[in-house]
Amino acid sequence: MLRTLTGEFITQSTQGETVRAFVPMPLPPDPPIDWTTSLVMAQQQAATALGRLDGVTTLLPDPTLFLYSYVRKEAVLSSQIEGTQSSLSDLLAYENAQAPGVPLDDVVEVSNYVAALTHGLKRMEEGFPLCLRLVREIHEVLLSKGRGSSKQPGEFRRSQNWIGGSRPGNATFVPPPHEALDGCLNAWEAFLYSPMDPLTKAALAHVQFETMHPFLDGNGRVGRLLITLILSREGVLKEPMLYLSLFLKEHRATYYELLQKVRQDGDWEAWLDFFFQGITETADGAVVTAKSLLALFAEDRKSIQSRRVAASVLQVHHYLQGHPISSSSAICKAEGLTPATVNKALDYLVGLDLVKEITGGQRNRLFAYHRVLKVLAEGTEP
Repeated sequence: MLRTLTGEFITQSTQGETVRAFVPMPLPPDPPIDWTTSLVMAQQQAATALGRLDGVTTLLPDPTLFLYSYVRKEAVLSSQIEGTQSSLSDLLAYENAQAPGVPLDDVVEVSNYVAALTHGLKRMEEGFPLCLRLVREIHEVLLSKGRGSSKQPGEFRRSQNWIGGSRPGNATFVPPPHEALDGCLNAWEAFLYSPMDPLTKAALAHVQFETMHPFLDGNGRVGRLLITLILSREGVLKEPMLYLSLFLKEHRATYYELLQKVRQDGDWEAWLDFFFQGITETADGAVVTAKSLLALFAEDRKSIQSRRVAASVLQVHHYLQGHPISSSSAICKAEGLTPATVNKALDYLVGLDLVKEITGGQRNRLFAYHRVLKVLAEGTEP
């Protein structure tokens, strides 16, 4: 449905150029969403897919093992949309104090994303509301070190920014002036607690956040992270296992085009249809991944148990399910085993070709549960 502009332009001067900054109207859209039959069906398919994802979560013997790697996959993908070159293996190596195969700034940026998402989820689990203060906290963690650390981490901007182009005058889009930002943000926060189905709310709130662009840097990553936080707060998911960045990475041009169509033409319906499609594909993909990993774990456990082995081998195997790249020392610390016991278990798993040593050195070695890593890394190639 084509409306008119979903806000108003304010002409102002910034960096010596005259620009038209866009101030969005508060949500929900006015006139309301046109719920055609096809759009309702897309929404229902997305909700059904989320139900399947919730169902498979209950089959996981330890959802936290899956989440550890899945959150990191999301961090890699969301950061790649912004131009980083880090892979999942780079991130896991970095977290084990090993040099990644890409520039350090890239992998630090991804590691910050993991920390920011973890912080947001933990705060909400403790009962803290999803609010502007929490958004600022998440942003502060996201930009705490590396690139962006000089861009006012944790603070809403007090100057004009722009999207696309080398300067304000040739920008693709100019967000609200900072003087209008407080009103926009307060209205956005109030919308988060308005009555509406969670999927639609997350879709609308994401567009509005990207339109406000309230930070000097990190808006795209925070905006994508907020989708998961909103769905978690609304109780749509038992575990935070839905991450849209792979879908948005694969359809990046369409994603940016639809954001702009909402602003220019008020076409919320096209955006919602795209968003619901992304939810469906992403949830179904997560179900396939979870089932593949369950089958793989069972097959490998059966292979281990077919021989007479110490219980510590199964213990190390279980740890590697959730940490597919790890060091002997990390396993010792996490599992309370001696270095000799862990190294013997790792050597046994290497002998079964379930695990590979990936550094080639004699000290500070890293071990990869390579089949798990292959399943998880699908789509994360830079």
